[in-house]
This record gives sequence, structure tokens and C-alpha cells, in this order.
Amino acid sequence: MNAIAPVRRLTVLYDAECSLCAFLRDWLLRQPQLVPLEPVPAGSEEARRRFPGLDHGATLEEITVVGDGGQVYRGPAAWVVTLWALREHRPLAHRLSTPSGAWLARGAVLAAAKWRGAQWHEDRRAGGQWGGRVYRRADGWTYTPDGGWTYTMPGCADGTCAPR
Repeated sequence: MNAIAPVRRLTVLYDAECSLCAFLRDWLLRQPQLVPLEPVPAGSEEARRRFPGLDHGATLEEITVVGDGGQVYRGPAAWVVTLWALREHRPLAHRLSTPSGAWLARGAVLAAAKWRGAQWHEDRRAGGQWGGRVYRRADGWTYTPDGGWTYTMPGCADGTCAPR
């Protein structure tokens, strides 16, 4: 009988150009972890080097998590295993891994995909690849847990300029 090796580290592949994905990456890193999570931008050179057998185009379409033993989780299963790695969210991961909980996990993944799709379509109308209404720090948007989203015009961080 072969024993299954425990997962000691999880790599979370995320879309670095997606503001929701970047927010969730930051949130994950602030959580107490039972299993270390390592975020890596999906489709990046690092991701391609570390995981040459993955379909890297697909990793940009849905969350993908890779275990240190080569396990690959996508979509709802990726969210469940990510929550399982977090100390305070492991009980939720166990509930989401049940047949009835899987429906909720799938719904959360579909809601995130719908939001991302809407952002992508807005951006295409604006003529960019992913920008449009997707907020990035370089555009002047920042998020803090205490204050939420705030905007500072680029070049105006010191408060010396005013909007036109």
C-alpha cells in the first residue's frame, strides 16, 4: 500500500492584471496559514519554468493551485484547497468539499468569473488589454482594509495638484 504524501506547500497561480485577483492574493497572504501559500502570476515566465506541463492559457482563465507533489486543482477545487490551507478557513473548506458545499463553491467561482468577464469586456471597449475599469495602483487606486478603495491622481501623491 502506497501512502499519499502530505501537501507541504501550495502555489496559487493568479491573474496579476486582474484587480480582484490581486486583492485576493493580498488577502490570502495576510491570513494565518497552516500550509504555506505562494502566489505566482499565471502565465509568467516563472510559472512556465516551474510548471512546464500546465496549460498556461487556461491558468489565466480560472484559478489554478499546484501542490508540491504535483497535484493540480482548478476552479472550485482550487478555492477549496486554498481555504483548506488557511487556519481560520479550514472548517469552511471542509464544508465546501461536501456535495452541497460544492454548489456554493462553484457559485462563488462563477460569480468571480462573471465579474472578471465584465471587466474584460469594459476594457476591450476602452481599447486596452485588461485596463478599462480594472483598477491598478499605477492608475492611482489603492486599497486598505481600514479605508477601502481610494484614488489619488497620478503625480499628486503629495497633494499639490487638483483635478482639472
